Amino acid sequence: MRFLFSSWPLRSWGFLLSGALFGLGVLVALIVLVSVGVLLTVIGVGLLLLAGAALLGMPVARAERRRLRMVDPVRLADPHGSLSGVGTGIWLRSRLTERATWRELAYTALLAIVFSGAGLGVAVLLASSVILLLSPLIVWLNEPGTVNLIPGRPVPHTLAALPYCAAGVVGFALSAYAAALVAGAQVRTARLLLSPRDEEYKERIIELTRSRVRLADAFEAERHRIERDLHDGAQQQLVALTMTLGLAEMELGTDNPEAAELLARSRGEARQALDQLRALVRGIHPQVLTDHGLAAAVSEVALRSPIPVTVDIDVEGRLPALVESTAYFTTTEALTNATKHSGATKLAVVGRREGDRLILLITDDGRGGADPRRGTGLSGLADRVSLLKGRLIVSSPLGGPTQVRMEVPCSG
Repeated sequence: MRFLFSSWPLRSWGFLLSGALFGLGVLVALIVLVSVGVLLTVIGVGLLLLAGAALLGMPVARAERRRLRMVDPVRLADPHGSLSGVGTGIWLRSRLTERATWRELAYTALLAIVFSGAGLGVAVLLASSVILLLSPLIVWLNEPGTVNLIPGRPVPHTLAALPYCAAGVVGFALSAYAAALVAGAQVRTARLLLSPRDEEYKERIIELTRSRVRLADAFEAERHRIERDLHDGAQQQLVALTMTLGLAEMELGTDNPEAAELLARSRGEARQALDQLRALVRGIHPQVLTDHGLAAAVSEVALRSPIPVTVDIDVEGRLPALVESTAYFTTTEALTNATKHSGATKLAVVGRREGDRLILLITDDGRGGADPRRGTGLSGLADRVSLLKGRLIVSSPLGGPTQVRMEVPCSG
């Protein structure tokens, strides 16, 4: 009884009646598109009309998701991915190959045939119930014996219409429950056909992960190219310049001490520029990482650290290049952060391969309290590791110690 006196019967009736009218319009559009498309297939235009019939489910589904809010508080998400900025041909081909498009077309057919028919049936039951409910008033307003609520059985007077009024009350209640039942069935069907599937979310996540890895690979390739160009081009030219200046200094000898002093200073500046360029090349992509692997590259970084670093990396064989570079730059960034911010007196790097994952632990005995929100580079490290579906765990209580744990799949 609470249901009958709530707003849900009105919502259900409004939902079904509007859906019946909308479904009839959709049915007419489907019939016209398919019929004319089949007739005009021989001249090619019909194929466009048939494609339009196949894509008709998309605007219908978009309207239905909004109309479902009348009876369903849960908003359905759009299962289609964004294709903004692409051409018409690519858009059409992409939409026709999506399973969501064909599920929406199936829902459109059900709306046009099944749910619109069910809505009209509920509307007829509701209209009949209202007429029976108002039968005493109808008989009273007309001459006695002229009103036939049942064919061939005129109602002689107003009191004789009371049984029909009781039947109208029953029919009114039945139409309310029938409307709720049909609306509930339509909502369940819409959730099944119009909402994104879990596998579609998984496909999007997989494609997003693949695109991120492709970007990382492209970034690594570009770094290798820059490193190679600097190593084989500018670095060699600086070496040649240093040698040329040394030869010029030897040629002058003691004949022109002022010029010799200028040449010596120029040779020193060229050597300094060469050292800076080598440091830059090493920072872009160290050659030792390519030639000898992760352990040797991290050990070289440890030798240049102003804080003593203990390196214990025991990984059998070589790992994929992207895994090694991610582990190397994550380790160097963590060591740099510890040197700048932690106040540590010693650092330790431990690396092991456990199953199909590479585990790296970078520990310092500093003051702790590392916070990604303060711009210490931890967020960037986590983003770099997440490219390989790895994770970064930071433990840094106040007073220390701080431990950065990196886990990445060895497969890359």
